[in-house]
Amino acid sequence: KLCAGGAPSLSYQELKDLKKTNVLHIDVRERWEIDRFGRIPASINIPLGELVEALQMDPTEFKEQYNQKMPSKSDPVIFSCLAGTRSKQALGFATSLGFS
Repeated sequence: KLCAGGAPSLSYQELKDLKKTNVLHIDVRERWEIDRFGRIPASINIPLGELVEALQMDPTEFKEQYNQKMPSKSDPVIFSCLAGTRSKQALGFATSLGFS
């Protein structure tokens, strides 16, 4: 499993399979981590510290900032980070904002 944070987690194969569907993959690592360790293909980077603000943006602003359609509250979203702790926090933030 890919998550060390105790939240619902996915295996690598489950993640690969999900990414073939219409799922938004948000990498909540810091930008320096992306530069150092690499970008996850077909993911967008929204550092954890920006996530709450990003998920409350106007959809046009979100598209301009992240070059991606803003997810609706019912769209499937996957969060990832380095060890699972921040992705678990991201899941909590999204849930508290009404994302299912």
